[in-house]
Amino acid sequence: MAVLLELAGVSKYYGALKAADDLTLAVAEGEALCVIGPNGAGKSTMFNLITGDVAPDAGRVVFAGRDITAMAPHARSRLGIGRSYQIPHPFANMTVFENLLVGAIFGAGESERDSYAHCAEVLELTGLIERANLPARTLTLLQRKRLELARALAMRPKLLLLDEIGGGLTERESQELVGTIRAIHARGTTIVWIEHIVHALLSVASRLVVMNFGQMLTEGEPQAVMKDARVQEIYMGIPAS
Repeated sequence: MAVLLELAGVSKYYGALKAADDLTLAVAEGEALCVIGPNGAGKSTMFNLITGDVAPDAGRVVFAGRDITAMAPHARSRLGIGRSYQIPHPFANMTVFENLLVGAIFGAGESERDSYAHCAEVLELTGLIERANLPARTLTLLQRKRLELARALAMRPKLLLLDEIGGGLTERESQELVGTIRAIHARGTTIVWIEHIVHALLSVASRLVVMNFGQMLTEGEPQAVMKDARVQEIYMGIPAS
């Protein structure tokens, strides 16, 4: 399977803090890669390096065979990199549908008219079609999470980055959102998902990566990774024997 995303020795330092330390990772087309690690492990920094929100101090970011290390964030989105953020910040006074149009027009570079059918399809997929004409400010937390996901999908991403999209949801709500993410992956979208809700990740992941102190601790088949003594110690507080 072809490699869609590659991080080659990518590092980011803030003074003495190593937010990302020599990260090397390849993500295949169609893969569902999930990332865990304690707070401060460098997970969101890794996403910021992929999207161009921050520039690396060393290393290269390659997408679809193209070196995008120096490319601006808006140019990366038009290549096919879409992202959700931990805390949804929709355009509160715009409708749900208008929020998606912003993603399609400015993120994907499409005309407004050419975006209508695709945005409607995304609203169906994410369970928001009945709220298309409601102001985003009226949505529940789960619906705002769905809108955050839908806005990223409106950009027609080849690679979808999900940053703790399940945070703050109840168990039932989390399961509902997982079902939607599985449906998105089944349509062929490559996903990299950061999350603290491990059981949600394990139902989607084909591979699991664990980060700690800005470095890749381990990666592999999800169930095997969760049995790793180092992972259990740093992530679940189980002392290694």
